[in-house]
Order: sequence, then structure tokens, then C-alpha cells
Amino acid sequence: MRLILPVILSAFLAGCGGLPGQGPSAISISSEDIEGDSVRSDYVLLSLDRTAVAAVSGYRPSLFSRQFASVPGRGHSSRLGIGDRLVVNIWEAAADGLFSTSEGKQVSIPAVVDEAGYIFMPYAGRVRADGLSVEGLRVAIQERLKGKAIEPQVLVTVEGNESSGVVVVGDVMKPGQYTMSVRGMRLLEAVAKAGGSREATYETVVTVKRGSASGEARMVDLIEFPKNNIWLAPGDNVLVTHKPRTFSAFGAVQSTQLVPFKTESVTLAEGLAQVGGLKDFFADASGIYLFRFEDRELVRKLRGDVVDRIRSPRVPVVYKLNLREAEAFFLARSFEMRDKDIIYVANHPTAELGKFLQIIGPLLSNVNTVNALSD
Repeated sequence: MRLILPVILSAFLAGCGGLPGQGPSAISISSEDIEGDSVRSDYVLLSLDRTAVAAVSGYRPSLFSRQFASVPGRGHSSRLGIGDRLVVNIWEAAADGLFSTSEGKQVSIPAVVDEAGYIFMPYAGRVRADGLSVEGLRVAIQERLKGKAIEPQVLVTVEGNESSGVVVVGDVMKPGQYTMSVRGMRLLEAVAKAGGSREATYETVVTVKRGSASGEARMVDLIEFPKNNIWLAPGDNVLVTHKPRTFSAFGAVQSTQLVPFKTESVTLAEGLAQVGGLKDFFADASGIYLFRFEDRELVRKLRGDVVDRIRSPRVPVVYKLNLREAEAFFLARSFEMRDKDIIYVANHPTAELGKFLQIIGPLLSNVNTVNALSD
């Protein structure tokens, strides 16, 4: 019977290569082969150290604001357009003038800019309004009335600036069309006029469509990075959408799953805690990896010209964290997760031996019992 144990051990050792695992070991991921693969492939491998954490934390994305930096006509007089509702006030110097009434020497005439861009004024005829400023229209009407009215004085006010409206739809309390003031309107103002978002700001995405151009940003980024709170242009369409953020965890963690963000910010340390932490006896604490896409400017700060070999607009980056170093816990506490991040925890090189011992443990106990009985 004592020959049974060696025979069984030999059989199990022969089959160790077929044991399941949580993924490749940390040694293979951090080896020169993988470093070389990062050169051949379109991704960048970075150590998550103080420099990287400081650069990522201090980076301010501005692609959204640059895309919509130009607002036609902003900074100049507001221009009238088709559909605008106006009130034209006319005063005359004498009580017997064309526009005088029993109540006074003044009259108010409502007008709407028609589909051809004109308004009609008594004794002035059709006056071009589309494309003019309020002051330009006032001067045009007053010039038309000279020689007909008695020293006419004209004042034009805008009751409804329909041509300078923006449309806000989606997950807001009051979707609809909202007119812009002469000063203009910023993106957050438009959302506020629509009653604000229905969901939390960190779970809300704002999309702006201007002609053929479009872009999106999370609402919280409009507040944290004021440059992204762009000026809107007449005719812009704003879509507010509820898009919860999530991250994924794979490898030697207690729970492999898709995890939703439950708060506005989640650090790498909190993300690992939410999946139960590292798996005992299997995880390699020196092999914590985070996969995400970064802006080219940020990667250039961290790795210089290496980003030039990658053609994609956003650069795939793999961050490596070594939790065997005490400082790494502080770094993980400061490094914030982003939407669609992936955490991977590699296997320890001795993980396969641990699995083998767990499998044969009960068998060894049975063999020892048989040997004791045979004695």
C-alpha cells in the first residue's frame, strides 16, 4: 500500500499543466517579452508611480471645449432671424402725425420676421430684418419713415428671439426649445433652463450637436473643468443622457465582475476592495494592472515621443502597480478610476502548486488512513 502514494503523486504531477488559472502570471506580464510586445503593439506600458499619479490627477481634458471653441457672431451685436417676434415703437413730434392717436403721439406695432426675412411696417413697407442687429433695423425703419411721419423716433424691442434658440432633450426635467439672450448662453445654463438632469451629474453625459460636428462630456466635467462649459450657438442641439459608469475586474480577485460606480469618484484601492480584494494563495501583489485609453497629450508627458508610433486618437495604456511596496497603497488611494477601466490581477508563480496541494490534500489524508490500517 505504501507504493500507492508515489504512483498517485506521479499521476497528479503529470497533469498539473492542465490546472485552471485566473490568467497569466505576473512574471510573464512584466517580462521583457511583454515589454517588447508593447513596442510592437499599439499600447504603452507604464509603472504607476508618483510621477504617473501626479500627471494623471493634474491632467485637464479640454478636447470638448476646443472642438466647440468658435461660436459664430459671439461678441458682436445679436442678429435677428426668421421667426423672431418684435415690437416696433414709433413716436412723432406732433399730435396730428401718421401714428398719433387720441391717447398720445406714440404707437406700438407687433411684427414677426417672415420666411423671407422681412417685416411689414405701415408707410415704410417691407423692411429687411433677417441678419440685421436690433439697432440696424431701428435705423432702417426710421429712415423709411422720414418725410412721411413727423420727426419719427423708433425703438425696436425683441419679444421672442426664436431664431437664436437651442433645443435641449433627453434625461432632463423640461425638454424643449430655449431662446438665448443677447449675452449668449453657456451649456450648463441651457441644461438648467431645462430643469437640470434627472440623474446624478457623474452618471450624466451631455452631447452637443452643431451642424456636422458633435461631441460629448460628462456633466461633472463641465463643472470641474469650466473651459468645457462652452458657449452655445443658435441652432445647437443638446442631448442629456443617463450613462452610468462601470469598471471590470479580472484575474486573481475574489470576484470577477462588472462593477458600477456608486459614488462620484472611485480610487483604484476602492475598486479592488469592491471586488473583494486579491485572492489568497493565487494573486501576485506585484502584478496589479489597469487598462484604459488616455489622451495623447497626457501619454506624451509620461513617455515622450513613444506616443508618435500609435496612430489611434486615444492611446491604449496599461498601468502596473506593485502592492509589495508600501508606497503603492498610497498611490492606489490617490489614483482615480474612470469609466470602462479594466483591473487585472496576475497569478503568483506558485499559484499552480497551491492549487495542486488543495486538490491532493484530501487524497493524501485517505492514503495515510489506509497505510495506518494496513500496519
